[in-house]
Amino acid sequence: MNFLCVALGGALGAVLRYTLGAIPLKMTFPLHTLIINIAGAILIGFIVGAINERGEISHNIELFWKTGVCGGFTTFSTFSLESVELFEKDMHILAGVYIILSITLCLFGIFFGKRIAMGIA
Repeated sequence: MNFLCVALGGALGAVLRYTLGAIPLKMTFPLHTLIINIAGAILIGFIVGAINERGEISHNIELFWKTGVCGGFTTFSTFSLESVELFEKDMHILAGVYIILSITLCLFGIFFGKRIAMGIA
């Protein structure tokens, strides 16, 4: 059942991302992605806040929204939530390391993946 909740939420999140990304904009700046990432961060923050405020909810509903919808919409929302949670636990150095490593290594991963593809192709 957990997998089904994640899959359904992920499908919804992916469709929402595609729909917002399909809105025509005439600019070089990646505004679609920025808006999607900010919206995803707001959504996952709202979900976590609502769960904390209202108490326990079904684990399947939580999986649907946090892992499914937000994960399918943007994983940046999860990264943002985890970073804020580390700061809230007064783990400032760990939060900073996590943020720096995530951004640096993911950018390097994109570069490395592209280089590998160019060598194989």
